[in-house]
Amino acid sequence: MASEKTAVLGAGSWGTALAKLLADQGRSTRLWARRPELAQAVQEQRSNDAYLPGFALPDTLEVTSDLKRALDGANFVLSVVPTHGTREVLKRAAPLLAESAAVVSATKGIENESLKLVSEIFEEYIPASRLAFLGGPSFAREVAQGVPTAVSVAGVDPDVVATVQRALTTDRFRVYATEDVVGVELGGALKNVIAIAAGIADGLGFGHNTRAGLITRGLAEISRLAIHLGANPLTLAGLSGMGDLVLTCTGDLSRNRTVGLQLGQGKSIEDILDGMRMVAEGVRTTKSAHTLAGHRGVEMPITAEVYRVLYEGKSAHDAVVDLMTRPMRRERE
Repeated sequence: MASEKTAVLGAGSWGTALAKLLADQGRSTRLWARRPELAQAVQEQRSNDAYLPGFALPDTLEVTSDLKRALDGANFVLSVVPTHGTREVLKRAAPLLAESAAVVSATKGIENESLKLVSEIFEEYIPASRLAFLGGPSFAREVAQGVPTAVSVAGVDPDVVATVQRALTTDRFRVYATEDVVGVELGGALKNVIAIAAGIADGLGFGHNTRAGLITRGLAEISRLAIHLGANPLTLAGLSGMGDLVLTCTGDLSRNRTVGLQLGQGKSIEDILDGMRMVAEGVRTTKSAHTLAGHRGVEMPITAEVYRVLYEGKSAHDAVVDLMTRPMRRERE
């Protein structure tokens, strides 16, 4: 294990936490940061104070802004680049990858321009047989702290999925396998939209009843779109569906819930985003999901209202009223 070389692309909080997880096992690991000044600071200080402060990074972790250096000899590659930057990085990285390297995406989103899942973007540059996709309830800070965590990994090749399980599993980080790439991808992407809605409700001062209703009905509309696109409904009841949704809608470490919380308190989305260092994927994903659902004829009322709040200036209070006064219907429709 220790002789295997690993590359992690993306030095935000999640990328840093996963790089630390791998390096702590003795794997020779390189963490790639897009900005040279960030790479230099993390390499010299042995901590990522900008995105994951408070954690010392092991000596087995090297930090670099040189993509070729990061990927040189790597037989296991983790991409943790935000969705809107994934395509650009893949264009540069794909020619540098070893042909035998297993490539794992830990990014959760839907590309705005193409409405493609992250998995579909990857498949434009790398054969699907070498790819896997990580999902499930996992805050970066808690993973770095060694809090027991369970996640899922999806891929079409059982050997690649097994490779990911072996590489990432520790006594504090457990990885379950599945072949349902679409379910894992959509569960991970769409839960961020519902988390914004849950944050809005909390910001408006509503209670546990409201949050429980949003989570449950949010899962219903996530499942509608995911199943329409070919996902196994059982995936949405698992770690990458309900598990990730509950965490992101309830946890104080959730960036997307924080966005919603501040919207509910009356702040503008522009001011909220200006004050955030880290990416809240749900803001961009709301636009993609709303458009994709419209194209596919899938009803997603919570997503639609979050879209109107974010992009059309609708008040959070009016969005809640409109959700609550929709025409009555049967629960399982």
